[in-house]
Parts: sequence; structure tokens; C-alpha cells
Amino acid sequence: MSAQDAAAGGAPAGAAAPARLPVVNYISWVTLAFMITSSVASLRAAPSMAVYGLAAVFLYLLPAIVFLLPTSLVSAELASGWNGGVYKWVSEGISAPMGFLAVWCQFAMTIFYYPSLLAYVASTLAYVFDPSLASNGLWTAAVIMVCFWSGVFVSSQGTKSVAGLSSLGLIIGTLLPGVILVVLGTVFLGQGNEPAAPMDSDHLLPAWAGLASLVLIVNNFLSYSGMEMNAVHVSSLRKPGREFPRSMFLAVALVLLIFILPALAISWVVPASEISLTSGVMQAFDAVFGQFGLTWMTPLLGIMLVIASLGGMLTWLAGPSKGLLLVSRKYGYLPLGLQKLNKHGVQQNLLVIQGLITTVIALLYAFIPDVSSAYWILSVITTQVYLVVYLLMFIAAMRLRRIRPDHPRGFRAPALHLLCVVGLLASVAAMLIGFVPSSQFGGGSTLQYVLIVGGGLVVVGLLIPWLFYRFRKPSWKSADPELTEAIE
Repeated sequence: MSAQDAAAGGAPAGAAAPARLPVVNYISWVTLAFMITSSVASLRAAPSMAVYGLAAVFLYLLPAIVFLLPTSLVSAELASGWNGGVYKWVSEGISAPMGFLAVWCQFAMTIFYYPSLLAYVASTLAYVFDPSLASNGLWTAAVIMVCFWSGVFVSSQGTKSVAGLSSLGLIIGTLLPGVILVVLGTVFLGQGNEPAAPMDSDHLLPAWAGLASLVLIVNNFLSYSGMEMNAVHVSSLRKPGREFPRSMFLAVALVLLIFILPALAISWVVPASEISLTSGVMQAFDAVFGQFGLTWMTPLLGIMLVIASLGGMLTWLAGPSKGLLLVSRKYGYLPLGLQKLNKHGVQQNLLVIQGLITTVIALLYAFIPDVSSAYWILSVITTQVYLVVYLLMFIAAMRLRRIRPDHPRGFRAPALHLLCVVGLLASVAAMLIGFVPSSQFGGGSTLQYVLIVGGGLVVVGLLIPWLFYRFRKPSWKSADPELTEAIE
């Protein structure tokens, strides 16, 4: 039967029955909002921002206005009109090669994100069992490998499993500890104690320290990165056009509350001079609990924070690799071995490749005493790579509004062009700041640093995806009809 016959409806007598549509494991828009929130928000930065007291509100709200708001509203419009995530948005708005570049950059930045996140998990667990383990490379390596490969196993069971566990991690490990911090901070003030940090209007803005202040503000832009990442799961919603914007708006509200309120609560109870940026959130919890004789709760909260971090890792595992898989199978961008699915329809081989790279990085922690400086530079490079996604996304959104104004959208972002221009400027500012050496670089020359970061950006963000695109083969395309529905 021809495509025209199929479109007209009905099948000729004796024809085979149409293929049964795949069963979709739907998730609710609230669950997706939790997935988005868990991939972005955490309490890790609360102590470092508590040092600024009331000014922490400004340091979070300004980036939220110029980066979080544009990212959220623009991706909500794009996801409500085009399935397939950032690849579909950019390929429709700019070109197919740029679409592949976008989905590759979204995937590539996760390569060094997982070891960084799991190193934090290792230090938090060390605080629970034996603080001296925090500086033990073997301990860090073991925790990274065990947690990551466990995450690969969970992710290989399908989106439903990831959604449930990431939502549980957000509730148990982020929302609940955050609420405890805020409640204890409020009780502390209610008992008549003076807040450790001044809460008057004279301290609404941070003290200006030149370039260092600018770096601080721009770096907070990146605290909100990842809001668009879970758009790849829009096809798991029953009514994507209506429900994805709801998920995004709820996630924005939760992210802001999680970032701002716990930082303020810590600043009320713990003087800035006593906040240890190296011990981080565990020390802050211990100090707050110490005011109420509840230090026995610190290890329990540490375990809860670990649960939250692992839930966030699961959402990052499930999102970017799925987006890369879908477009690679449909258009033949990756070799067939990397496109293989397991019985749950999950990109297990891609996850295994990530796991092998993560294992190598974990072993560096075990055998190289001073790996932190080199690893930090790699993290900067992957951040630069991720910013390419936002540059392409904002440009694509403006072009789609111009060249496809009548395309059905479940949500239309207000003042889209203004949002995109603001988001573009914020992304460019963040990228430029990434070329400013930080203290972790250890006194090397600025030119050397710029060449390393710039070279890494070119290799990881441009050369590798170009090679995949240049040498793609028609035989790498999949004939699976489900891909058409997932991407188009």
C-alpha cells in the first residue's frame, strides 16, 4: 500500500494489520517538573552563597532574570511545538548540522559533570562515616565508580524508573533538607536572636570588587543550566503542549526557592567568617544543628543529600544521551554499535561508553595526587561547550518565530525576541568569563589558559561532532518507525 493510500485511511483486503503502536509509559507534568528541578537545583552552593547574606538574593535573582527566565520560556515554547528536544529545534530553526552540533554539545558536557558531582557525593559520604576519607583518592574513586555504574543500571531500566527515583531524590534529598534549614533558621530568629548577617536594605547588593564580582554573577548563570535538557521527555506527557510549560514554570519556582531560602537560613545562623567553603553544606548543616543540640542529625542529612545528588545524576544520564541516540538512529550520525538499545529501549551502549570515561577519570583521583587543577580546566571546557547549546537554541527560536509563525505551539513565550536577545547576551557573557583564569589554575600564564580552554572548546565542541557528521553513513540510519513519532 502506498503512502497516499495509508494517508487516505483503510487497508486493502488481505493486507497485514498495521503495526501496533508502542506503549508509552506516561509521566505526569509534576513528575517532569521534579525531574527538571533535580537536574538543576541542589543545596551544594548554599554555604558559598550564604557568605553574602541578604545579597545572595540579588546574586540569584539577576541571573534568573537574564538567563533562567529566557531559557525556561523559550524552551517551553519550542518543546510545545516541536518534539525531539534541542536537535529538532535547532535543525528546524537553523540547519541539520547545527542541530547535531547542539545535541552533541548537550551530551558532551556531561562527560565531566558526572565525576564532579560524584566527587561531591564521596566527600559528603566521608563526612557521614569518617571525615578523613574526604582527602582519600581511593575512596573518591571507589564512590564515583560504584555510584555511576549503579546509575547506568537504573537508567537502563527505562524512563519510568528514572522519573520515579529522581523525583524521590529531589523530595528526600533537596526539598526536605531545605525545608529543615529554613524552619530552623526561622525558629532561630523567632527566639529573638540577631541574624548573623545583616538583613537591612543597605546589604541588598554585594560589595563591588571589579572583575571578581562580575565573574561571581556570571558564574551563577550556569547554576541554572539544564532547564531545557528534559524537553527530550516531552513525548512522555499525555498533553505535551499544555503540560510541558506547566512543568517548566513549577520547576522555575522550585529552583529559585531551593537556591535562595536555604542560603539565607544559613546566613541567619552561621557568621560568614565561620562558614567553610571547603567543608561545604555538611559543615553548614552541622553548625545550624549545633544551635539546637541536633548535631546527631548531620549524618542523616548527609545521606539525604547523597540521595538528591544521585537523583540529579539519573536525570542527566537519561536526558542528553537519549536525545543524541534518537537523532543518530534517525539520521545515521553515530556508528550502529553506539545506537544499540536494550530490551527497555534504552541507549545502554552510550551509557557504557560514558561509564568507561568516568571510570578513567575516577582512577585519576586514586593515582594522581594533584588532579584537581587539570580536572577543573576540563570542567571549564565542558561548560563552554554547553553554552554553545544555548547560543544555538536562542537563535533558532527567533528564526522559527519568523519563518514558522503559524506552526502550532501549545505555548507562545511573551516578547520572545527580547527574551532571546537577553539570553544570547547572558550566554556570551558567561562564555567570555570562562576565559578568565581562576585561582584553581595555579598561577599559569593567562595566554596558556586561554589556549587550553579555547583549544578544548574547538576539539570537543566542534571537531569531534564535525568528524561524526562528515563520516556518517546511510547504513547507520535506523528504519524504526517509532523514531519518526519521537523526533518529528
